[in-house]
Amino acid sequence: MKEIYDRFRCRCIVLGKDNSGVAAVEIILILVVLIGLVIIFKTQAVSLVTKIWNTITENASTVTG
Repeated sequence: MKEIYDRFRCRCIVLGKDNSGVAAVEIILILVVLIGLVIIFKTQAVSLVTKIWNTITENASTVTG
């Protein structure tokens, strides 16, 4: 019985020191925040990209000659 207890205690100590799941949780939380920001600022981002693209296409003729 003591051997089973010692094995269980060692496993608990090893699992307590294992932080491999923490990185996955952090990545998931960062992705959730980024997706939330995209949803919130979607219209502003689309209008900004559209303005930039229009400026590039209008001024492309001056570069190419």
